[in-house]
Amino acid sequence: MPIQKTEKVWHSGKFIAWDDAKIHVMSHVVHYGSSVFEGIRCYAPPSGPAIFRATEHIQRLIDSARIYRTDIPFTRDELIAAMLELVKRNGVWPCYVRPVVLRGYGDVGVNPLKLPIEVYICNYPWGKYLGADASEGVDVCVSSWTRIAPNTLPTMAKAGANYMNSQLIKMEAIVNGFAEGIALDVNGCVAEGSGENLFVVRNSVLQTAPIGCSVLPGITRDSVLQIARDLGIRIIEQQIPRESLYIADEVFFSGTAAEITPIRSVDRITVGKGKIGAITKAIQDEFYGIVHGQKPDRYQWLTPVPVGSKQPVAV
Repeated sequence: MPIQKTEKVWHSGKFIAWDDAKIHVMSHVVHYGSSVFEGIRCYAPPSGPAIFRATEHIQRLIDSARIYRTDIPFTRDELIAAMLELVKRNGVWPCYVRPVVLRGYGDVGVNPLKLPIEVYICNYPWGKYLGADASEGVDVCVSSWTRIAPNTLPTMAKAGANYMNSQLIKMEAIVNGFAEGIALDVNGCVAEGSGENLFVVRNSVLQTAPIGCSVLPGITRDSVLQIARDLGIRIIEQQIPRESLYIADEVFFSGTAAEITPIRSVDRITVGKGKIGAITKAIQDEFYGIVHGQKPDRYQWLTPVPVGSKQPVAV
């Protein structure tokens, strides 16, 4: 889906014009993928725009940078404040917020340690990642591409380089007529989608792969687990055999982009009855109820954007 540009981008402490947010072709990130980033949604409940789990997302950005020995020259609170001010200035919500930390222009070579670190934050309108009808279910396949193995690239870091693996998974799925691909880990067990965590329901038990099985520690994944506990749903974090996808009662994705997306079929085998299941629906209703302001924000997930009486820009 094409990006709809907004007016301003935050760059290392200053607001610049969208069209001025540029890097040199010889920047380290272009050649070696040396970036970490986040994807964050800003929702528009009746009380006003609010960023979803801002603190947790920025902490994960900081953690990702630390893994890659990247010292972000801003605190967590400064980055959160920058996101809030950016959304306010651009006046666009609901929206997607994209902070990115990258290694910039300098020496040519793999060693990044002496290169400048740049921080950008953008926001822009973005709809349903897996399609307008995704809330009713999507058709997916198991990818022939394995998820990154332990001790190769750190899967706990949300790094740009990791997403070359994701691109292979996604492209293979698309050219074969599916909305998304599911990757297995190095042991042949279910890991996650190209950009989403995955949940399986069997006999009313909610299952998901543990963090050690080549999955990103998703913020929405954590939100699903919190909701499920409060709904009294039994949860097991364990290795999931591939064949569990074919005999599951329900399967769904979670993620900032995908939110809560039911899976209708895997490898053209219908999941359950081919429609959204009861547990998926209950979690979906609770999640959307909170982020859209129809239910109390009992987890304090929403950080309000201080816009006053300002109205969003039509996009």
